[in-house]
Amino acid sequence: MSCVVYLPSIYSRILYFFVFLSFLPAIQASEWIQYPPSGHATMTHYSLPTGFIAACGCTPNSTYYPTAALSQMAYGSSTSYGPACGQCFKLTLLNAFTSNPPFYPNTANSVVVKITDLCPLSSKGWCNATTSGPNAGGGYLNFDLAWPSTSISTNFFPSNAALYGFTDFGVWNISYQSVSCQEWEGYSNQSALGSVADLGYTSCCPNNPDTDDDLCPSYSDAAGLPPTIHPGSGADTVFTSIPYILFITLTVSLSAYLL
Repeated sequence: MSCVVYLPSIYSRILYFFVFLSFLPAIQASEWIQYPPSGHATMTHYSLPTGFIAACGCTPNSTYYPTAALSQMAYGSSTSYGPACGQCFKLTLLNAFTSNPPFYPNTANSVVVKITDLCPLSSKGWCNATTSGPNAGGGYLNFDLAWPSTSISTNFFPSNAALYGFTDFGVWNISYQSVSCQEWEGYSNQSALGSVADLGYTSCCPNNPDTDDDLCPSYSDAAGLPPTIHPGSGADTVFTSIPYILFITLTVSLSAYLL
């Protein structure tokens, strides 16, 4: 009689265990961030050599004009090109919130950029927002401006060196507005538009996706790559190890529970 009672109990516990495991892919995966055409974000800056061909595969001459990388989960691909490639945004500085006290500039500098690059997801930093939560500045998008740049003033990022003792705050709160790439400084130069055809791999950099309705697909989705992995970054370790750690923990727990 004891066997008749005991076996269904074990089967039920195993069933519950595998039902729970079915939710693990949801822990690993994270959907792409869907963002409105205007809103608030954070902005950082990075060095992009003139003539460099970035993730989207835009022409080298695009680097002579304002460009930026977009945070991975808003970019729409974990590598190569994504739906953000070629899109143009007007970015306006609001305040440097990491300083004490926060710095509010007298003039709200703006720049229209074209997205040509990907800012990789990582466990820390400003490009780590996912659908589960924003970055440390409360932003779900981070625009990593290619700066210094021959097309952007060296005084684009204002400061008060006498008060703070430095001139580069590193990160800013900004407002963004999706705009037609006809407003981008490089739009009148045909050699700065489009993508490089002879890279040896596919690229995607539309001239004006906002008006031409010509969005790039997600390279990583098409290739079956997880959205939270970026080759060479720490994201592939940080985000994909969670399900396996949970699996081992739960397996050990189940063994103790059934015995």
